[in-house]
Amino acid sequence: MTAEGEAAEGEALVGGMVNAGSVFRHGALVERPAPRTAPALHAHLLALQEQGFDAAPRPVRLTADGREQLTFIPGDVALPPFPRWVMTETALRSVGSLLRRLHDVGTAIEVDPCAEWPRSLADPAGGTMLCHNDVCPENVVFRNGRAAALIDFNLAAPGRAIWDVAMTARYWVPMLDPMSAAVLYPAGLDAPARLRILADGYGLSPQERGELPGVIEQATASCRAFVADRVAQGDPLYGQALTEQGGWQRWDRIQQWLAAHREQFTAALLG
Repeated sequence: MTAEGEAAEGEALVGGMVNAGSVFRHGALVERPAPRTAPALHAHLLALQEQGFDAAPRPVRLTADGREQLTFIPGDVALPPFPRWVMTETALRSVGSLLRRLHDVGTAIEVDPCAEWPRSLADPAGGTMLCHNDVCPENVVFRNGRAAALIDFNLAAPGRAIWDVAMTARYWVPMLDPMSAAVLYPAGLDAPARLRILADGYGLSPQERGELPGVIEQATASCRAFVADRVAQGDPLYGQALTEQGGWQRWDRIQQWLAAHREQFTAALLG
């Protein structure tokens, strides 16, 4: 039986847009399209395990037809529209703590300088640590209401820790104007207070707290450019999502809202 036939018999895993419809579970393994950085990324994930970070999938092998197999991590993964259980303060704080664990271990691992790491959501300032860059609710596995593992490292690239925190804040606070947030998130989330909780969970320094709102604005611009590139390439999923969520006016509104509330976010982080 071909790998394609085997995939067809597996359990399809939903969530995310980049590999939608192409990710399957076969018992204890997950099979999915391999990114072009798979050899370097697999080496990095194995190094994380060797350094004691067990909260990420373990690579098993690359297949001849361009797919990868990784260990399946059991638990709960929230899908949009996001339920209230994944937006509790406990959940938010645990996401920050898990990201800090990843970074603390990752700083001791040399990033392959020859790999062509994806630049679409990467830190424009660069860095020596491999950032996840896509810690959205669909990529965090929960157990008992707390973040237990990170999955889908396809967009990982070298960068600064604060960039990864900023990208994470976009999804988990969320750093969206109320109209935009209402599409996918429960009502009544206090953005400044939640940004402080995430920063506390991670353990950001005072200097990093002062920088974070501006970095979030930069990360938002990168995400907008990422969507624009996908739409320009004719990706139907991104084109549909853009239309359903308010078009480019939504992105204008988000960026204006972030700039208008920059001082409020800074005060919440440093207060």
